[in-house]
Amino acid sequence: MTPPTPGTSGAVTDTPRGGPRRRSVRTGAPLALLLPALIGVAFLVLPLIALLLRTPWQSLPEQLSSAEVWQALKLSLICATAATAVSLVVGVPLAWLLARVEFPGRGLVRALVTLPLVLPPVVGGVALLTALGRNGIAGRWLDTWFGITLPFTTAGVVVAEAFVAMPFLVISVEGTLRAADPRYEEAATTLGASRFTAFRRVTLPLIAPGIAAGAVLAWARALGEFGATITFAGNFPGRTQTMPLAVYLALQSDPEAAIALSLVLLAVSIAVLAGLRDRWMRAG
Repeated sequence: MTPPTPGTSGAVTDTPRGGPRRRSVRTGAPLALLLPALIGVAFLVLPLIALLLRTPWQSLPEQLSSAEVWQALKLSLICATAATAVSLVVGVPLAWLLARVEFPGRGLVRALVTLPLVLPPVVGGVALLTALGRNGIAGRWLDTWFGITLPFTTAGVVVAEAFVAMPFLVISVEGTLRAADPRYEEAATTLGASRFTAFRRVTLPLIAPGIAAGAVLAWARALGEFGATITFAGNFPGRTQTMPLAVYLALQSDPEAAIALSLVLLAVSIAVLAGLRDRWMRAG
């Protein structure tokens, strides 16, 4: 081990025998950065700790065993899964189009696709009403020609959740596609495979981890959706009342029940983060 050279601020250079030189630099955190960072951690963690401390643990089994809670939880799981399936069917080809095909206005299309990420959910619900409501641009034709009514139905919940969750899937899959080598697809087409066959047999296995991560993120976002759902689908128990809507309703009459329901959603969020941790670590 060689001693630190002048001007390296305590840097130590290790020279393993028979291996490359490795240099490690020890740096301290300045107080001007450490203090705001600690405040940020406290700001994000303190509400979660407060939720755990205020949870009625003794009455928690009773709170979570009510028929209304299981009804809302079942509906949430079904709608979130259906919204994720819709996002997969539509979002994966959309991500491939944005990542692999050059066309005029691609940047604008990408911006519009990712707009629900920053759009207030209530505004998204209003937009869905103007488009798919009974008097909406497309909704009137769905009602007249096919007898399909989406607002204030379970299908409306799926539509609202897919609208806000699909961008998470598209961004994840597009990033994975851009990192994948397109020469594998080109080699497959050179050997006689069609573009769709190359996508199905070559591209999909390559980007499967990105699709899985995007699907999990989309599912978690759909499970926690509130604003677009209550605006477009309403809050009808057994039909459109999902877990976030049940939390909102319980908070007005039974705060302990609202805390118990929030704990369920918190546990789901932690499970999602734990499931994606290995992928994030590899990406880092």
